[in-house]
Amino acid sequence: MTSTDLVPFMMRRPGVPFPPPEYEGFRTKPGLTKAALPSGETVWLVTRHEEVRAVLTDPRISSNPTHEGFPRPSRTVGAPSADDVPGWFVSLDPPDHNRFRKALIPEFTVRRIRALRPAVEQIVDHAIDQMLAKGNTAELVEDFSLTVPSLVISALLGVPKVDRDFFEEKTKVLVTLTSTDEQRDKASEHLLRYINRLITIKSKRPGDDLISKLLQGGLLTPQELSGVSMLLLIAGHETTANNISLGVVTLLQQKQWIDDDRMIEELLRYHSVADLVALRVAIEDVEIGGQLVRAGEGIVPLVAGANHDPEMFERPDEFDPSRSATGHVAFGYGVHQCLGQNLVRLEMDVAYRGLFQRIPTLEVAVPLEELRFKYDGVLFGLHALPVRW
Repeated sequence: MTSTDLVPFMMRRPGVPFPPPEYEGFRTKPGLTKAALPSGETVWLVTRHEEVRAVLTDPRISSNPTHEGFPRPSRTVGAPSADDVPGWFVSLDPPDHNRFRKALIPEFTVRRIRALRPAVEQIVDHAIDQMLAKGNTAELVEDFSLTVPSLVISALLGVPKVDRDFFEEKTKVLVTLTSTDEQRDKASEHLLRYINRLITIKSKRPGDDLISKLLQGGLLTPQELSGVSMLLLIAGHETTANNISLGVVTLLQQKQWIDDDRMIEELLRYHSVADLVALRVAIEDVEIGGQLVRAGEGIVPLVAGANHDPEMFERPDEFDPSRSATGHVAFGYGVHQCLGQNLVRLEMDVAYRGLFQRIPTLEVAVPLEELRFKYDGVLFGLHALPVRW
């Protein structure tokens, strides 16, 4: 296969709907699609639902970026390893991965997250109060979508509210594709330094927060807890903010808000903001969709491709809040399925309830074609969302 036969890895383009139309073409062709990275390396793209789930559960396929051949279009698109940041357990395979999940699972159960609803409602109400106090317009990403998850995850970790702006500034650098390696290193250094100080404080004066509980559990070292905290901060901040903003636009277009759990699942499936997160590499020869993938070859399971597969979801490119989107892979699948998924669902539900019940005349303040989408982000979303009421 020559370089001219390869498709480009990054296919997000301004003005082109997401997921891009190429995904449908990949699904209709037999086997997998080989793509070129900007570095000149090649990867296999996986877009069918069944095959994406197979990739995410096959023990012969690794999420550890220290393996030769792991996709590295740039460090921004990839992820640090646990060697770089102890506690960055999403880059670990079982059994090493299991120790971290064992420590964290009790703090993210449905029951534990349900108990957070009053606190999340208070945060959402306060954010709406602040918006209403400014008049009849707002920039929803800055004033609401980022504010809510930032305050929620900060409260969960025990981070003081006064440090929210610092966290938003640093995490934005880490999830923007155009950030340089130097910028990413500096942002990571600042975040880890702050978190280490916070862990030291919590070890002496524990509270009722996640860091204090994990310290008391004794399953993680302080250094590992620092990396875990940073991971939770990034994963629980930007992902939720993007889901909230995109969901508001979609629901306003539909001119309906349905008080139903199915609506949240359909929004998660429809937008698939974490499309490029699940980078993998084969550590043994493995067959996927009839294609032999050799050990050392990189694999990119495209989450949005799987969630828009017509073999799994009828009319997948239509938003249908009455459909059952059970089986979507917006939170991944298998041992690496997102631990914080119940928290994301809760925040989305409370956010929409607050917005549409308290501001029933809410509308997007600019034509939809003028909205600035995150074509440059690891996670898909909106840079800004002007609204009025």
